[in-house]
Amino acid sequence: MAKLVHLKTVYDERGSLTVLDRIDELIPFLVKRIFFINAFLDVVRGGHRHRNTKQAIICINGTCTVSNHDGKKQEDLVLDSPEKCLFLETYDWHIMHEFSSNAILLVLASESFDVSDYIYEPYPDVSA
Repeated sequence: MAKLVHLKTVYDERGSLTVLDRIDELIPFLVKRIFFINAFLDVVRGGHRHRNTKQAIICINGTCTVSNHDGKKQEDLVLDSPEKCLFLETYDWHIMHEFSSNAILLVLASESFDVSDYIYEPYPDVSA
């Protein structure tokens, strides 16, 4: 299942500084790709899981909700601070939605882009 961790953040009168230090210890995979998502209100991103790729997602500005299903359990996680980092495993089928107008997601991925890595079919509804 997806795992939410809190990143080290330092506050002072100038604002805050969130640090991804000792990244080899913090991120449970070698980062091979980094990308940003700027979204608009009322859009849904994602809608897939992966064969090989693991991801770490940080909403560095604004807010969004990540709905995640690991094949057994569905949960919604709100990313509303750059202090929160959500780790997604390969089997985590996810969508990102409910974006604020200023949302920016930073995604660290374990693999380079490969269209054959994506599985778009959601898991069956386990409550049925």
